[in-house]
Amino acid sequence: MALEVAEREGLEILSMDSMAIYRRMDIGTAKPSAEDRRRRPHHLIDLIDASQSFDTARYCAAAEAVLEEMSTRGARPLFVGGTPLYLMAFFKGMMAGPAADEELRRALLAEEEAEPGSLHRRLYEEDPEAAERIHRNDQRRLVRALEVIRHSGNKISAQQTSFEAPTWRRPCRILAVSRSREELHERVKLRTRAMLAAGLLDEVRQIRADVGFSPQAAAAIGYAECLRHLEKPFKDEEELRNRIRRATHRLIRRQTTWLRRIAEITWIPGDMPADAALKQLHG
Repeated sequence: MALEVAEREGLEILSMDSMAIYRRMDIGTAKPSAEDRRRRPHHLIDLIDASQSFDTARYCAAAEAVLEEMSTRGARPLFVGGTPLYLMAFFKGMMAGPAADEELRRALLAEEEAEPGSLHRRLYEEDPEAAERIHRNDQRRLVRALEVIRHSGNKISAQQTSFEAPTWRRPCRILAVSRSREELHERVKLRTRAMLAAGLLDEVRQIRADVGFSPQAAAAIGYAECLRHLEKPFKDEEELRNRIRRATHRLIRRQTTWLRRIAEITWIPGDMPADAALKQLHG
């Protein structure tokens, strides 16, 4: 749908996916194919190696730079992708948080490894609102929330409050695809099988051998499960598939919760023709 809309309107696509920024992480992120990228220019894909760290502030800076370059050519953007945090931070603005503290992050991750669930329990004591929103297994977000508290004294849940403000830093029109629960379950099942059939395990194995994974990249759905499987194999491939599927469904629930809170979003069916989607974009 995005490609058809971009072609009809002469738009350039800017990825808003927190995992598509990693080079070589192709199968598990469902990046646009080479053919798709030839149809319309794509930006904000393959920015860094999987061994490197990336955060929301860096995404916003990269997106800003792309928009500035596009403006010199009179080009217009179409943001496409599934990371609501990037959407809200770029278009509504985000509070200035402390820089990453790698030593603290390693210490927190070591604590979690020694006592699983400890980070979530600690966050619940210090920022219960954030703990309610962050899954106990989402180590990257738990670590960041605790890092913000440690270095600024601010609760990361305050960022969520700013997202709920009525004003937008940048005017935008937002469409979100709605699918039934049954359809989502079937699509996740097919997608998981397709990823593994396409060689996801080999992709993970090769990246691990060549450059390795940063904690953030290693937490990506599909990659996290494959890395675990390579280190300590699950019973069989069916168990691997089931773990990926369960993690994907948790992500769907989190994304849906984020998006349902944005009153300005227009929900459309997944099979809506491009012409109809364009009418929605133009209001």
